[in-house]
Amino acid sequence: MDRQIYIFLLLMITAVALIAFVMIVFSAYKRRSVISGFSHNKDNSSSKKWWGLKDVSFSQLLTTNVDEVQQRFVAAGFYDFSYARFYMPVKIVGFALGVVGIVFYHRAHPLAMETLVIAISSIALVCIVAPDWYLNYRKKWLLNKISNQLPYLLDLMAVCVQTGMTIESSMSYLAQEMKGFDRHLAQMLRRTNERSRVVGLEQALDELYTSVPSNPMRSFVMTLKQSLQYGSSIYQVLTGLAADIREVKMLELEEKIGKLSAKMSIPLIVFIMIPLVILIAAPGVMRMMSNA
Repeated sequence: MDRQIYIFLLLMITAVALIAFVMIVFSAYKRRSVISGFSHNKDNSSSKKWWGLKDVSFSQLLTTNVDEVQQRFVAAGFYDFSYARFYMPVKIVGFALGVVGIVFYHRAHPLAMETLVIAISSIALVCIVAPDWYLNYRKKWLLNKISNQLPYLLDLMAVCVQTGMTIESSMSYLAQEMKGFDRHLAQMLRRTNERSRVVGLEQALDELYTSVPSNPMRSFVMTLKQSLQYGSSIYQVLTGLAADIREVKMLELEEKIGKLSAKMSIPLIVFIMIPLVILIAAPGVMRMMSNA
C-alpha cells in the first residue's frame, strides 16, 4: 500500500514538472515567434495557432511570462507589485511543500487512498488555482467599480474643462486630486495622461478602453474621440454622457428589481408552499394509513 502511494505521488510530481517544462518551452517559443514576426514582417499561420492558445485558462494557471503576470496584477489593482517573476515559482514551491507535508503526515498517520487524493487535489486547488481565481475576481470587481464611478469622473472633468483646462491638463489635475478619493481612478487617469504624451490622446483612449473594457468606458472613449475629431463642445459632451450613463445604470437597477420577484418565487415554493402542502395533506394520509 505504501509503495503504491509513493508511486502515485512520484507520478503527480513528475506530471507537474512536465507541465511546467512544457509551459516554459511554450513561452520561449511564443517570444521567439513574436520577435521573428517583427524582424521579418511575416504572417505565419502556425504562430496564429499558438497565439490562439493564449486564451486557454489552463495556460494562465502555469504561465511563466513575467510581463503577462505583471499585467494581470495591474488589472487586478496591484499597481506597485514588483515580484511578478516569483509568482509562478511560489505556486509550484507551495504545491511541492504541501505534497511533502502530506507524505510526512502519511508516514506518521497512514491515510486511505481516497483521502490522499482529496488532500493533494485540495493543495493543488489552493496553491495553483486559487491565486488566479482571486486575480480574476479582483479584475471584475475593479472593472465594475470604475464603471460605476465613471459619471462622477466625467462631471469633475467637465468642470475642469469649463474653467479653461484642456483634456490632458484636467486628467493630470484629477489624477493628483483623486488619490484620496479613489486611487484606482487616479491611477487610470495618470496612466492615460502619461500615454497621451507619448502616443497621442486618441491612442491613449484606445488603450484605456482595452484596459477597462466596459460599456460606459466605450461610450466615454468613442464620444471623446468624436468630440476631438469634429470640434464639438467638450463640456456638453461630458455632462450629457454622464447623464446617459446614470440613466443606463438606473435602467439596469430597475431590471434587476423586476427580476427579483421571479427569483423570490423559487424559495417561496420550496420553503413555504411545499411544507404547507405537506402539513395539510399529512394528517389525512396518516389517517388513511392507520385505517388500512
